[in-house]
Formats: sequence, C-alpha cells, structure tokens
Amino acid sequence: MSAAEGVWSRVIGQEAVVAELRAAVADPAAMTHAWLFTGPPGSGRSVAARAFAAALQCPDGGDGTCHACRTVLAGTHADVQTVVPEGLSIGVAEVREIVRIAGRAPSQGRWQVVLVEDADRMTEQASNTVLKMLEEPPARTVFLLCAPSLHPDDVPVTIRSRCRVVGLRTPPVEAVADVLVRRDGVDPALASWAAAAAAGHVGRARRLARDETARMARKAVLDVPLSLISLAACLDAADDLVGAAQEEADEASAALDSAETEAVKASLGVGARGPGVAAASRGAGQLKELEKRQKSRATRLGRDSLDRALVDLAGLYRDALVLDSAPDDPPQLTHPDRRADAAELARRIGAEGALRRIDAVLACRLALEQNVKPRIALEALTVALRLPA
Repeated sequence: MSAAEGVWSRVIGQEAVVAELRAAVADPAAMTHAWLFTGPPGSGRSVAARAFAAALQCPDGGDGTCHACRTVLAGTHADVQTVVPEGLSIGVAEVREIVRIAGRAPSQGRWQVVLVEDADRMTEQASNTVLKMLEEPPARTVFLLCAPSLHPDDVPVTIRSRCRVVGLRTPPVEAVADVLVRRDGVDPALASWAAAAAAGHVGRARRLARDETARMARKAVLDVPLSLISLAACLDAADDLVGAAQEEADEASAALDSAETEAVKASLGVGARGPGVAAASRGAGQLKELEKRQKSRATRLGRDSLDRALVDLAGLYRDALVLDSAPDDPPQLTHPDRRADAAELARRIGAEGALRRIDAVLACRLALEQNVKPRIALEALTVALRLPA
C-alpha cells in the first residue's frame, strides 16, 4: 500500500510524516505511547492524527476500507476517544473522563487511543491531568496531541518532553489544488485560485472553492486596507468586521444549538406527561449547563472568524512589504490575486509602514486572546492601519 492509498490519502503534502507514522504502525519497536502533532493552521494536524489512529487499529495498517478504519475516521470507534474543544478551552472535567476511559484495556481494537485536538486549549489543570497519565501510561494506550507549535504557551515543556514530536508543514498549493479537483470535483482553475488564496490551508481552500459566501467574506476583509482614509472609515470597517464575524458565528451556532437542545430535552422527557414530568423538572440544571457550553462555543466561533480575517489582513500587508523590498523579483505572495492592492499599499505606506501595520494586526490577535472586547480591539486596530493623508 503506497502513501497515497488507504487512510493516508487524507494527509495532504506530508510525505515524510506519512512515512514516519507508517513505520511506527509496522514496527512495534518504533512505537511510543505519546505523540505530539504540530504544524501551522491548515497543515492537517488532526487529520494526520486520526489517520494514524485508524492505522493503529487496522489489521492491515490503514487500508481505509475495513470496519476499524471506517469507524475511527467517522469518530465512532469504541477504543478511540476524541477531545475537541467546543468552547474557549478544554477543562479538567472533560479530560478526566477521557483519561479514566483511557486506563482500560482495548475492548475491540489493538490500542486504546486518546486524540486531543487543539491541545493548546487545555487549561493548566487539564494539562496536569494528561501529564499524570503520560508519566505512567497503561501498556496499550496511546495519546495523540495536536497543537500549533512547540512554544510553551501551546504545549507545556513537561508534556512535550514525554511525547514524540511530528512536525507538519503547510502543504504545497499544487497538492491542495489537486485534492480539490480529484476528491471534490472542483473546476481546476477555481481549485488553483482557492488553494493559492487559502495559502495551502486545505479546509479553507475547500470552503473558498465551494462557498460563494466565503469568497465574498474574504473579499470584504481584503478591501479594508485601502478603504481606511478617515477616522469614520476606520470605525465603519471595525464595525463591519465584528458584525461579519458575529453573523458567521450565529449561523454556525444556530445549526448546532437547536439539534443539541432538542436532543437533551427529549432525553429528559420535556413535554412528557405522568412520571416523565418529574424527571424533566430535575433536568433544568442540564439544560442550563448545555446553554453555558453553547455560549462558550459561540464566543469561540466568533473569535476564530475574526482571527481568520486578521490573518488575511496580515498577509496583504506582508505582500506590500515584499513588493516594496523586492519589486522586480518578489517571493510568492500570500494573496496573489490581490497583487494590485498590495502594490498600491506598498506605494503609499512603504516597507516600514507595512511592518508597523503587521505588528498592529498581531497585537490585535493577542488582545482578543486576552479577552479584550472585539469591537474595542478592532477599532484600535483599524485606526492604527489608517492610511497617511
């Protein structure tokens, strides 16, 4: 089975990583109990981790067709526990339950696997709970942690030192475009544009290729820098960015919240008569806890939407910087389809102005992480990005 076959076909542009993981599956001596998958957004950290989990459970090393592979990839395998943060963080209670299950022997598969997506969002208490398990791991348990980088803010050194690190890179634009054409049936020209516009981020490239709304949202963000000619324009732009992020978060939340709420109400017997009435009255606490989690998730979705917009803005200022510094032979642009805008920015603000604005975008991202109100953070940012008279 080649690296392009089976579960590994989902891991895009990571040939060295696939070879390392396949070797660990094939040779028990190359196996270890804790793995840390790192890489920039869109590199496919959790995709690679899930493919590895499927290959570990598969008798044939990840053929992609057997029951074990299909259930792991679908998230329904009994011996693969997944932690995905719905809110702003992964709490200790969430992790304790998973760790308790992880201590058992596998019931169906060859391993008991715990996959933690966005492990950088674990609270300190949650990280300490995972650390205790890593220090004394059960014989047939494997931990797969996913995080953006090896920075201590993302992964505590104590956890990192007990893991085998797998570093992923941003997939080549050509590889992403090829997947969009082959797997999703996207027109080749649109696939090439989407892959370049998403800077190799597989999930975002797929969304840009298939969703006109996503393309319009990106255009609105990249139109901002050249519109900032007055204080009023700056405040309007901040309002538009926050409003668009809120609208996107509300749409995503509505689709999830209603189904979850109805499921919990049904399990509690809300609306029932007879004995069910008493059970339903006792379930008010569960409904309140669900509502709290849903609000936290909505906040995270809004933050993630704003962060994508800020990354796009930083990319356009980066393009202005390189065009000002090397106009005749610039390196690959982040937004090649907006080269004219980047060139105009370079003419008006120069390399120093572009650098100052990139710093302002990064400061805004940090402010949002520190729970500054989005509108305040974005207004401060757009004023800092204002074009010179």
